Amino acid sequence: MMDNRYHGNLTVSSAPHMVGPLSTAKIMSTVLIALIPAFIVGIYQFGYRAALLTIVCVAACVLFEYLMNKIMKKDQTVGDMSAVLTGVLLAFNLPAGLPYWIAIVGCFAAIVVVKQLFGGIGQNLANPAVTARIFLFIAFATEMTTWPTARGAQGAASVIDATTSATPLGELSHGGVEAVAASNLDLFLGNVGGCIGEVSALALLIGGVFLMITRTISPHIPVAFLATVFVLGFIWGGWDGAVFHICAGGVMLGAFFCATDYVTSPTLPMGKIIFGIGCGLLTMLIRLFASYPEGVSFAILLMNILTPYIDRVCEGMMYKASKKEKGGDESEK
Repeated sequence: MMDNRYHGNLTVSSAPHMVGPLSTAKIMSTVLIALIPAFIVGIYQFGYRAALLTIVCVAACVLFEYLMNKIMKKDQTVGDMSAVLTGVLLAFNLPAGLPYWIAIVGCFAAIVVVKQLFGGIGQNLANPAVTARIFLFIAFATEMTTWPTARGAQGAASVIDATTSATPLGELSHGGVEAVAASNLDLFLGNVGGCIGEVSALALLIGGVFLMITRTISPHIPVAFLATVFVLGFIWGGWDGAVFHICAGGVMLGAFFCATDYVTSPTLPMGKIIFGIGCGLLTMLIRLFASYPEGVSFAILLMNILTPYIDRVCEGMMYKASKKEKGGDESEK
């Protein structure tokens, strides 16, 4: 029987739905803290330009969020830190030498097109930073694939405006295993060329473990993602191949910080595992058989699109299992 004391209207806010003292701002702040090790490595390897590009992206994302809320006459959401996190993640997915104006175009795509035009936080169908990176890669292919040489890779301070190098995945794509100059230890520590925030697997692993320890994210997606990449990498090239694909490119950044987005990933544990396996499988298919050497962003975007269907299937399976269990209990009575 319904308790008549509770007859008011229920107010349902947009995702993420959290029960307890956590707020969206606290969650976003925790993720930003987890990204600090990767940010430090990025500045060390690529110099002041990495810090400036990150600041530009954050400022542009916050400004676009503020203006869109004003134009659409919505409550301001700048204080929830989601725009700040989007700016940092987008910057981490960019080469340090990228012109500032191109980065700002990416921020516009992330905040205005992918996020705000779909209803704001909790309503976007795909991860804004990931989608913006793909957009920039398609629109500005040359600039997005011009990588400054990392300080640790050449034993001296990098000169961003003059020195460029191929990423390990690019070397693998064009010349095979023999063409990869960097060792797996270089990939693990971050002594390679690449995007600002994805070069050091160690720094990202530290941040990812921090997020799991604080229960900001569940381990289902990153573990399934990384395990799938590891297994397929092992089949492709043994132990060295498995470690290479785990540490190279954006796998660590994608597994811990992009694929685990509350809004664009499945809700149930089984759905998260399916999502992670799908991300890992698509990543390796693109890396090994497509013309583009990196597949993490494309894999996450494709799985974002499939998320509603994964949720629907998993919810149906849970409902059937619950109904079957309930029927069994009633028959025993």
